[in-house]
Amino acid sequence: MKLKFPSNLRLRQHYLDRLQPFIGKPVIKVLTGQRRVGKSYLLFQIINLVKEENPAATILYINKEDLAFSFIKTANDLNKYVLDNKSKADKTYVFIDEVQDIQNFELALRSLLLQEDLDIYCTGSNANLLSGDIAGYLSGRYVEVQVFSLSYEEFVDFHSLVDDKSSLEKYLKYGGLPYLIHLPLVDEVVFEYLKNIYNTIVYRDIINRFAIRNVPFLEQLVLFLAAHTGSIFSAKKISDFLKSQRIKMAPNQVQTYIHHLVNAFLLHQVPRYDLIGKRLFEIGDKYYFENLGIRNGLWGYRLEDRGKIMENVVYNHLVFRGYQVRVGVLGSQEVDFIAEKNGEKMYVQVALTINDPATMDREFGNLKMIADNYPKVVITMDAFHGNTHEGIQTRDLRSFLLS
Repeated sequence: MKLKFPSNLRLRQHYLDRLQPFIGKPVIKVLTGQRRVGKSYLLFQIINLVKEENPAATILYINKEDLAFSFIKTANDLNKYVLDNKSKADKTYVFIDEVQDIQNFELALRSLLLQEDLDIYCTGSNANLLSGDIAGYLSGRYVEVQVFSLSYEEFVDFHSLVDDKSSLEKYLKYGGLPYLIHLPLVDEVVFEYLKNIYNTIVYRDIINRFAIRNVPFLEQLVLFLAAHTGSIFSAKKISDFLKSQRIKMAPNQVQTYIHHLVNAFLLHQVPRYDLIGKRLFEIGDKYYFENLGIRNGLWGYRLEDRGKIMENVVYNHLVFRGYQVRVGVLGSQEVDFIAEKNGEKMYVQVALTINDPATMDREFGNLKMIADNYPKVVITMDAFHGNTHEGIQTRDLRSFLLS
């Protein structure tokens, strides 16, 4: 089958740099992430890199969203198709899009990896794709790269914008799904598209996959989390609140539904960490949206939510940059984010403005309570270029998102 490339591939160098060292190596390269964040286009970019090195390379591309590949339903089907169509003389590069739609796919991947003349890549839209037993089954034989919506820097580049307040406003409102480059950036058009993407995620990756019966509750739960983005909630607290709105659902069922939303990459679930006791809290997490445009399309882009949206976009940038992120707890005080990478930490507070003395005391004061010497930063909408505050840096949001 002849592979048809999109005519205007836009490079996402951040991910290509992470994947390039593994091209041609005997490990499975797995791209995970929410639907429509650009995983398929990254596969095309890798194919281009392979073709640049070897124009005669044999490419097998399997797209489970394409009806032409509907006959590949099981691990045996996948294994047979690849072995029947691989090159008899040279290495074959195998690309499988949405591999989770193939039953017991991990059995085929492990078997195919025994073929030294195969180089395997796949994408998936479920966070459990490589968890538990499957991860153990493929242990040491795969590398996973999570793909996110466009960063602010990518958004500016993709849309041929300049870095200014107007561009940041568009990014905060519409989010970073790559396909938006083909649409006019106006509310009616963008939010209609994003609502359709949301429906695809919810129905294909949650409702159909897990046979969800109480669809209205699932939709109300998403709206609730959109309204309370970045708030601390336990399943019981959510259940109690919804019960007050005459929507009844047991806490364990709430937890199950949230688990599905997180696994579909619609939400990020962020645990709290006790900076004094050095332990994770067992209950009470925060939830942020993978794509702010979807959140705003569902709930609205409201002036009173600016702080929540700003906090969400800072979280998204930190995970895009490869940090493990948790919420910090200092007694009764909170540090918005503890970001860790390569054994180093950074403490982050987020505030719309710090011109008010009380706000300044709170945001800087919480950071000053931390006893170690790792970097501390307050991120605000206010542009400021000057001294630190007792060693604590101040960064405006736009410069932080470009860092």
